[in-house]
Formats: sequence, C-alpha cells, structure tokens
Amino acid sequence: MIRSAEIVNVEIRELWAGGSLDPRDRDRYLRLVVEYAEALRAERESAELAA
Repeated sequence: MIRSAEIVNVEIRELWAGGSLDPRDRDRYLRLVVEYAEALRAERESAELAA
C-alpha cells in the first residue's frame, strides 16, 4: 500500500529538521524521495479518475 505524499513528506522534513541531513540518513532520505514521487503520481491518477 502506498502511503500518502503528505505522510512521506513529514518524514522527509523530520530528517532535515536540524537544517542538514545526517550522512547516516542519506539512504533513508533517497528511499523516501522515491516513495514521495510514487505517492504524488498515485494521488494525481486517483484525482483524475475521480474527475
């Protein structure tokens, strides 16, 4: 199941909360960015089908 873009974005923002990305979190950040893009695409497709 794909999580909402909003939820994924919250996690991305939390990683950057200190003003910079901890190098240990880089892989997680990259996975979240991909998940965020997938969630946005799914949400757009859902909105288009509903219209």
